Amino acid sequence: GVIILSYIWSWFSVRWISITRKTRARRAQVGRIFEETFIVKNRSIIPKLWIEIEDQSDLPNHRASRIVPFLAIKGQHDWQAKTSCIARGEFRLGPMVLMSGDPFGLFTARRFINATSRVVIYPTVVKLAHVDLPMGMLSGGEAQRQRSHYITTNAAGVRDYVMGDSINRVHWRTTARRDQLTVKEFEIDPLVDIWMFADFARTSVIEDPMLKRSESGYIIPSGSSTIPPSTEEYVAVVTASLARYFIDLERVLGFIAYTPQRAIHQPERGRRQLTHILETLAVARSTKTYTLAQMLVLEAQSFSRGTTLIIVTSSADNTWITEAMLLSKRGIKVLCVLIDASTFGYAPSGEEMAAYLRLVKIPTLVVRRGDDIADALARQSL
Repeated sequence: GVIILSYIWSWFSVRWISITRKTRARRAQVGRIFEETFIVKNRSIIPKLWIEIEDQSDLPNHRASRIVPFLAIKGQHDWQAKTSCIARGEFRLGPMVLMSGDPFGLFTARRFINATSRVVIYPTVVKLAHVDLPMGMLSGGEAQRQRSHYITTNAAGVRDYVMGDSINRVHWRTTARRDQLTVKEFEIDPLVDIWMFADFARTSVIEDPMLKRSESGYIIPSGSSTIPPSTEEYVAVVTASLARYFIDLERVLGFIAYTPQRAIHQPERGRRQLTHILETLAVARSTKTYTLAQMLVLEAQSFSRGTTLIIVTSSADNTWITEAMLLSKRGIKVLCVLIDASTFGYAPSGEEMAAYLRLVKIPTLVVRRGDDIADALARQSL
């Protein structure tokens, strides 16, 4: 009788239990804290002596497993799990396994809860005070927030219709909503578009030989370094930092990368564009077999005359420079942010590449392993 009772008790001990996990946001950033709240409720008429909850999330450093003490009838237990984000990527939260048993310790029952969700961890973003861009790279200086009497490509807002306004300036959706004629206002904005090209080619990545990766591809951090010793991570951090810098300046910013899928975000202003770029960089991996030169050939038609193109790369293959020179001849202003691969492992010296870029008159900013990103990008371009 005791054996039968114990078996039935253990079976009921993992039933009629609800588990709720709440997160403040499904987005976080390397170096910040990701918080989750767990609430366990006993919905049965039988008390639960103990419940072991095993969380099988693959978020690095995430410790949400817990042993819940005695739960009375209709009782509840909750706790918080705080995780320091140490790696960028998209990670799974859940599933969970419940384990409990009978009062005599004869049987243990398990229950698998297959509910999962996703969390995206953005790369580190370094606040930049200044980025040195050579004269002539960006036309127009600061944005001129001046209203224009003629139609431009930059709509600034709407206003009430005034006698004499052209019919092609009427904003029909706002007119229909307000039930009165409303026209668009335009502004003068002499600033050219900026395109950022992040190089995640397999042939470009150089890593510290002691670096370890997980099965899902993220780098397992070691030591006190805030950025793992990999050119892939430096490309992600530098690109994210530059994107935030230009978005804060209200510049029109576009983005292209092969991560390994082709990811392209057409030029836009605003925080939404920054969010799109960070989400792409969070999951970017250097697995594409295309070289940087091949990618530039494929995307050459995306850049219009007068565009500023910023290439962030660690490639030691100088064949891509020929393609960059062809873009320059088309009136596209090219700036290179070169991650010196020789400071990460066996690779040709970045000084030679920088000298070659200087020879063909492509301005270059060099970032080395261990450099302060803000200081490196504020230097005078070569």
